[in-house]
Amino acid sequence: MSLIRTAAPSDVPAILGMIHDLAVYEKEPDAVKNTVEMLHANLFGSNPQIFAHVVDSETPGEPIVGFALWFLNYSTWEGTLGIHLEDLYVRPGTRGGGHGKALLRTLAQIAVERGYARVEWSVLDWNAPAINFYKSLGATPMDGWHVFRLDGPELDAFGEAQLVPAQVQA
Repeated sequence: MSLIRTAAPSDVPAILGMIHDLAVYEKEPDAVKNTVEMLHANLFGSNPQIFAHVVDSETPGEPIVGFALWFLNYSTWEGTLGIHLEDLYVRPGTRGGGHGKALLRTLAQIAVERGYARVEWSVLDWNAPAINFYKSLGATPMDGWHVFRLDGPELDAFGEAQLVPAQVQA
């Protein structure tokens, strides 16, 4: 049985380690720029905007075995908040024990209790094990939608460009 709890400051190094493990799995081993200090500030600073739940090890004294990191989003159509799951990760040696399902159920329970409209996330199209797992829970892919991202030099260039006032027609 999984013991799911809200992440504590002492969990930050283990969470960051699993973020690195996830990056390796997703074929982006050098992409993580996050640090213990940055993650701690974002999770536990004066006005946290991200949240995390963790799976305790069944062996006392062992590090956590999984985490879900999430933040709130907003549906203009529904007129209410939702949860965006940024990362879900369970250590390979503990997969199949219901930990991922327990983490997602925790987020679903939070959404239901708070009256949120949905829990949503992205998954790489080649990650068949994750896709099959999510479908087994009743989640459905958002056909017809594409995820877009503006980052790196393109974000810098676009964000630094001088704004041109809109033309006003009389």
